[in-house]
Amino acid sequence: MAPPNNRRPGFSKRAQYSIFASYLLGILGAVLGLLLLLISFVDPRGFSALRSAGAEVIAPVSKSLAEFGGATGSAVDQVSAYFNAASKNAAMREELEQNRIEILEARALRQENERLKRLLKLDEEIPDSIAMARLISSTASSSRRIATLGVGSSSGLEPGQPVRSPEGLVGRILETGPTTARVLLVSDGNNVTPVQRASDSLPAFVTGRGDGTVDIQPINIGSNPFKGGDLMITSGSGGLYSPGIPVAIVIRKTESGAIGRVLANPAKVSHAIVQPIFQAETIRQLAKTPTTDAEQDSGE
Repeated sequence: MAPPNNRRPGFSKRAQYSIFASYLLGILGAVLGLLLLLISFVDPRGFSALRSAGAEVIAPVSKSLAEFGGATGSAVDQVSAYFNAASKNAAMREELEQNRIEILEARALRQENERLKRLLKLDEEIPDSIAMARLISSTASSSRRIATLGVGSSSGLEPGQPVRSPEGLVGRILETGPTTARVLLVSDGNNVTPVQRASDSLPAFVTGRGDGTVDIQPINIGSNPFKGGDLMITSGSGGLYSPGIPVAIVIRKTESGAIGRVLANPAKVSHAIVQPIFQAETIRQLAKTPTTDAEQDSGE
């Protein structure tokens, strides 16, 4: 059976006192409210004074509660900021990395534009250039140093034609296809280039070492006049390369010559210009000479 809703406190003195106190406080509150209401009608000025006095009494309590609330809110903000710091730092690092990538891309684009401007200027300085194209690829680990050019025989390319960039001589055409051509680089071990020192026209030969550097040997055996920083350019001897094309710069001296660094690094050269053979008729005559000698020997 369910207990009744209005249960009596029984013989508990504490419960009886609590009920009596609640009744008494309720009656006093009602009487005080009626008294204040009566004063507000009878004496509004006196009621305003009482209201101001009440505000002064409860002001310290309100101020303490406001400060406590502000301190609590500040503490909550600090705790929240502490836990959000990791995510904010991660976002800032991601933004910083993205900005760094964009800066590198812009720098690479600016360098590429500068190379293209120099190439266009070079094309204007060489009115008889045959073609200008991109270096598609180049060998890096093979014993041979060969690059692929993005034009071929359909653009007038033939074996033996020099290939150069604004930095210097890249090599010469080795084989041609309809739309591509293979370039024998200056650094290849089978490529020998007649050169001269730019400062005094000292003749020499440059032979590739297969690692991006070249051997520089003077024509006059027994003398070694090279020193670091000497610029070697094509001499025009042999009729293949026109004179004055930068080839390599001496980086150190050896017992019989020097070792040089190729100026036109195919890994950094994006585009190149193909020139006609400097003395095509001389080259053709030299190519026919061995056959003529063989025929003479057979006739004898």
